[in-house]
Amino acid sequence: MDKHGLYKTMLLQAEGLMEGVQQPVSIYANLSALIKSTLPYVSWVGFYLFNGTALYLGPFQGQVACVDITLDRGVCGKAARDKQTVIVPDVHQFPGHIACDAGSNSEIVVPLLKNGKLLAVLDLDSYQFGSFDEIDQHYLEIMCQRLATFLK
Repeated sequence: MDKHGLYKTMLLQAEGLMEGVQQPVSIYANLSALIKSTLPYVSWVGFYLFNGTALYLGPFQGQVACVDITLDRGVCGKAARDKQTVIVPDVHQFPGHIACDAGSNSEIVVPLLKNGKLLAVLDLDSYQFGSFDEIDQHYLEIMCQRLATFLK
């Protein structure tokens, strides 16, 4: 199945995982597992939740991760600060990259917004260079938009 097909199937599954769930942490956990099990090039996926001043580690799949990220640091901080998706084909070339997993080579971070307010960021890493592109951005942004509608 091509990348579009993987994402279309994953979005359908995500809808089912979110429907009727009352606890956001449960949705974050299941979506992390769904993404990690669907996209073969993803080495780590998770949510960093926003507490009003910084990001803190939420549900994830993969190796241990950084716990707190201020908005002036790393790819997650930039995506949160700018409220825009950030794709980094080579994290070693990104100034201020936070290397939680030394094997990570590329990354995409998508902000999770509700009514323009930052709730979290969705962070995906890969051991391959250049793993993430506009296709990933398109579908992950759709997933975050749909997720926001389920969150109270």
